[in-house]
Amino acid sequence: MEHSIPPGLSSKETGGDPRLPIYQRLRDEFARLIATQAWRPGEAIPAELTLAAEHEVAPGTVRRAIEALVGEGLLARRQGRGTFVRRADFTTSLFRFFRFHGAGGERRVPESRILTIEQRPAPAEVAEKLLLAEGAEAIQLSRLRLFDGTAFLFEEIWLPHDAFAPLLDLAPDEFGDLLYPLYERLCGKVIASATESLAAEAAEERYARALRLVPGTPVIVIERLALGYDFVPLEWRRSRGPADRFRYQVEIR
Repeated sequence: MEHSIPPGLSSKETGGDPRLPIYQRLRDEFARLIATQAWRPGEAIPAELTLAAEHEVAPGTVRRAIEALVGEGLLARRQGRGTFVRRADFTTSLFRFFRFHGAGGERRVPESRILTIEQRPAPAEVAEKLLLAEGAEAIQLSRLRLFDGTAFLFEEIWLPHDAFAPLLDLAPDEFGDLLYPLYERLCGKVIASATESLAAEAAEERYARALRLVPGTPVIVIERLALGYDFVPLEWRRSRGPADRFRYQVEIR
C-alpha cells in the first residue's frame, strides 16, 4: 500500500492530502510543473530514475504517476526517445470538417483576417463557458478564414480579459494566420486540449454577409472550448461555414 509515507520520502510529497497515495500526489506535482510550464510543451521530461532520486521514491511510483498523465493526455511516450509534454496539434483540425486544398492537392493553412477585437463584459453564455463571473471583462474577436481569397469560415472567439489583455495592443494585421502560437508567445498561455461539437443552422444575415451567402443558406457551426494544461478554459469560439463544403471524417481502429 502507498498510503503511508515511508522513511526518507522527500518533503515535496508530504504536501497536499496525506490520505492520497504517493503516486497520486506525485502525479499532481508533475501536473503542476506542466501547467506552470516548468516542464515546457513539446520538451522531454527528466528520466524516471532521475525523478525517483529527486523525489526519494521508487521508480515504479514515478512510472505510475507518469502513466496517469499519459492517460490524461498531458504526457506522451515516444519509443526510444523518452516522455514528452504533449503539445496538441490544431493546425489540421479544420481539415476534418471542411474541404480546402491547393491546386496540387496539398493542404495549406488558410489565411486569417481579424475583423474586430474589443473588450466587452462577458454575456451569460460566454461567462458560463469560460468560468467567469457574469459581466466580467472578456475579449471578443471576430475573424474570417479564407482560402484562395474566398471566405469559408466566420469565427467569433471569446477570451478571458486578464489572461489575454496583451492582444488588445495588436493591430488586426499583426495576428497572423494561427492564434494559438500567438497566445503562447504573447500571453504565455498554451492550449493543451479542446472539445468540439457540431450543429447546423440557417445563416443569419450578418454571417451570410460575411461569407457571401444568401441569408438562410445552411451552415455548419463548430463550437470549441479550449483548455490549458490545468484544464481551465482559455478560449470559446464558434466557427460557421457553408454546409456544401462540410465533411465529417473520423478514423475507427
